Amino acid sequence: MHDQRQAVEARLGRVVAQRIAPAVHSSPVPLEVAAWHAPGEPVPVADGLTAPYEEFAVGTPWGPPWGTTWFRLRGQVPAQWAGQEVEVVFDLGTDARSVGFQAEGLVYTPDGEPVKSINPLSTWIPVPEGTTEFEFFVEAASNPDVLGGGGLVFEPTPLGDVLTAPRDPLYVLARADVCVRDTEVAGLLSDLEVLGGLMLELPLEDARRWELLRGIDTALDALDPHDVAGSAGRTRAVLAPLFSGGARASAHRVSAVGHAHIDSAWLWPLRETVRKVARTTANVTQLMDVHPSFVYAMSSAQQFAWIAEHRPEVHEKVKERIAEGRFVPVGSMWVESDTNMVGSEAMVRQFLEGKQFFAREYGVDTQEAWLPDSFGYSAALPQIMKLAGVRWFLTQKISWNADNRFPHHTFDWEGIDGTRIFTHFPPVDTYNSDLSARELAHAARNFSEKGRAGWSLVPFGWGDGGGGPTREMLARADRLGDLDGSPRVSLHSPRQFFTTAEQDYPDRPVWSGELYLELHRGTYTSQAQTKQGNRRSEHLLREAELWATTAAVRTGTPYPAAKLKELWRTVLLHQFHDILPGSSIAWVHREAAATYERVRDELEEVIATSLAAVVGAGPVDLQVNSSPHARAGIPAMGVGAPEFSHEAVTVTREGTDTVLDNGLLRLRVDAAGNLVSILDLAHDREVLLPGTSAGLLQLHRDTPNKWDAWDVDAHYRHVVRDLTEAESVVVDTDSGDGADVVVRRTTGASELTQHIRLPRGEARVGFDVEIDWRDREAMLKAAFGLDVHADRSASEIQFGHVFRATHENTSWDASRFEICAHRWLHVGEPGYGVAVTNSATYGHDVTRSVAHGGRPGTTVRLSLLRAPLSPDPETDQGRHTLSFSLVVGAGIGDAVREGYRQNLGLRDVRGAGPVDPLVVVEDPAVVVEAVKLAEDGSGDVVVRLYESLGGRARTSVRWGFPVAAVTEVDLLERPLEQGATTVEDGGVRIGLRPFQILSLRLTRG
Repeated sequence: MHDQRQAVEARLGRVVAQRIAPAVHSSPVPLEVAAWHAPGEPVPVADGLTAPYEEFAVGTPWGPPWGTTWFRLRGQVPAQWAGQEVEVVFDLGTDARSVGFQAEGLVYTPDGEPVKSINPLSTWIPVPEGTTEFEFFVEAASNPDVLGGGGLVFEPTPLGDVLTAPRDPLYVLARADVCVRDTEVAGLLSDLEVLGGLMLELPLEDARRWELLRGIDTALDALDPHDVAGSAGRTRAVLAPLFSGGARASAHRVSAVGHAHIDSAWLWPLRETVRKVARTTANVTQLMDVHPSFVYAMSSAQQFAWIAEHRPEVHEKVKERIAEGRFVPVGSMWVESDTNMVGSEAMVRQFLEGKQFFAREYGVDTQEAWLPDSFGYSAALPQIMKLAGVRWFLTQKISWNADNRFPHHTFDWEGIDGTRIFTHFPPVDTYNSDLSARELAHAARNFSEKGRAGWSLVPFGWGDGGGGPTREMLARADRLGDLDGSPRVSLHSPRQFFTTAEQDYPDRPVWSGELYLELHRGTYTSQAQTKQGNRRSEHLLREAELWATTAAVRTGTPYPAAKLKELWRTVLLHQFHDILPGSSIAWVHREAAATYERVRDELEEVIATSLAAVVGAGPVDLQVNSSPHARAGIPAMGVGAPEFSHEAVTVTREGTDTVLDNGLLRLRVDAAGNLVSILDLAHDREVLLPGTSAGLLQLHRDTPNKWDAWDVDAHYRHVVRDLTEAESVVVDTDSGDGADVVVRRTTGASELTQHIRLPRGEARVGFDVEIDWRDREAMLKAAFGLDVHADRSASEIQFGHVFRATHENTSWDASRFEICAHRWLHVGEPGYGVAVTNSATYGHDVTRSVAHGGRPGTTVRLSLLRAPLSPDPETDQGRHTLSFSLVVGAGIGDAVREGYRQNLGLRDVRGAGPVDPLVVVEDPAVVVEAVKLAEDGSGDVVVRLYESLGGRARTSVRWGFPVAAVTEVDLLERPLEQGATTVEDGGVRIGLRPFQILSLRLTRG
């Protein structure tokens, strides 16, 4: 019996591949092909249609990396084909194993009407019925396969940038024919794919498996291998009884949702994503013309906006299908962003911009967050999603965990404030399903909720330019709706699935805290310049909105709403989960650097214009404090005269050591420039563990097993070199606000200048590291060996913080060997703590450590730079300046304050005099995150604040302008059920739960 099974399986595979599949298209007649190679960047469609074409033969090379070639196809339909289905088969010469990662094309009619896309698994173009002569144009993009054959080779390559890529053609035109498509043969192919695939997935002891095997064997006997078309009908008749049995009562239920995960940039630049989206959506709308039950879901408002701007002819078809409810906008966000590193207000704006775009453009109120591929999920997300009107969350990325299997597929996810949101992880473990029997069987077997719930979602379709769902996938769905041995498959929208699944499983388990991905930990560090651009942009946007709002309210200066929206959207786009994490090709990050410079310049102009209006003309030297905390006598979010009352820092020599003292801290720096002692004078305790130093630069070998730019593997810790030798050590006391020790070091390949700074009047040590980074496959860290016994660390995330273990008691703890923090990380013991703040560093590790003599402590390290070779072989090479601080004797509140201080420096201006803040909050635990004018143009002021310490707070919010009413609103600035808040004496009293986000709309009086 076993030998019979193997024989039928082998027979089926060969017959399908070598006999049936080639017979789907028959009677080929060569086309007349001409080509035009567009110079430089892609051209408008009108230019491509009217270009000077030249004859081009099948078998001819075409397409240098990142080039565009327009092909013109002309042909005739033989009269004897009347009444048959006629198609063009046009093969660009690509590899079907690498769908979405190489050459693709979009087909147009001569009048510029989009038809569908061409890619390795969809090389056909429909010829309209009744046509005798036809002409098509194909805009073909010769994108290189940067990672190699779809196999993720991760070899260094110059292909990742048009500036470094070679110019030799990549592809050879393989086929250009007009053919008859035999629908009966195509139907037979789908029958055998479904039945044969199901047969292979059923257990050997299941009688249904053997029924299928024998039926398929008999059907293959009925097939004439020399006349597939002539025998296809009788072969299908033999197979028909195998489809007659309905699914079992216990069969798993699958909501199949058409989808194409299109990375907004990754192994291609942003400009190419615009075309990938156009190709895929053209494919989808063409399929909808012939499959009335087909429903397709597309995320990312940015991608809709792209086709509306750049491919309006495609967008018109999309809009028609959206109105029908078959093309479904999902996700609620501007892009499928990273959620680990995106800042608090930026995370809000992802939803605000996304949901408002979908509502305004299409009248659709999206209800789900759709992030199948982001690299872990912040514990702040449930509250943010719920406040944005999101009911459901979907991802499958946690199935990529390297060590621990996540225990649920359907559950309630609880965030740091206690908010819960219905969450589903598709057990099919892919967002690019082909609806094969193998994948559906895996979904049913893998589903963790068996016996308690019965529904899961399967996103099906080729992504990243692969064209999305195919007619073959839809044919499988038709056959798998009610088939014995298979899950029941229904074509659904996401909303249909979520509504059904939520009702199906009312007593769901709860997962509390972050959804940490046990993979891709290197994305907290790769491409430091991109991360710096994001962090700087987020804080400049805060400043621009704050001072533009102040100027509008106080002086009537026009609020630059359109400019701010455009800049916000630009920053949100670059928070996509392969841009901000540093996992895209060199071209993407080169362009990102230039974009961030433009964003900085334009925001600085907004800030300068607004501040000029706010402070007025005058001779007074002032400083602007955009932080939510008072500083140096200047109120939070106000303008005042600086106060410098602290004594100067003293510098003395003790032997070969340099001692710096500001009355709060006493630092000892040895002859090699190592900070070996920090004495906290206020608490009379040494901060550092004996034998350690602060800001110690450490160089690790960094050679992950795969996923170079993405991964840091645990074995990186096995090889480390402490950079404790100095080229020179110089003390600088000329800065006026403290004293610096300037230390020059080298790794051998890289040169580093480290500034150790003790400022006046602060229990803080500042570090600036200037680096000419030339190491490869290495990671640079900065370490602090702290005499603090902490079994957990606190890391800032959006609107709060999370605690993580510093030990490795469980495999879950051990897997968090690299963690993400925003502006600060804190470790403490009862009564004493230390914080490390940073200006643009996200990767950290925190471990328990033991000093000489057995004294327990904690080591905190920042991950400063990496140097992976793929997909960008020049990752991070060049000059960087990285800043961080050690805050001594700090509680969580101090960490919050100093994190803002590190990222929002005081600005010097000259004007008429001090300016009171627009908004004042009395309790330092309550932080103002944003002050802006309302989105609707009413002139109302929106203030967003949150409880930052994880406790409860009651405080007053006051304002320095006439306010007629205060309304609590959601993140889209819609009134919440609580309604209006009573205004008393220029302010309101509010109460906040731990980590609660509160948005107040102040209607001006």
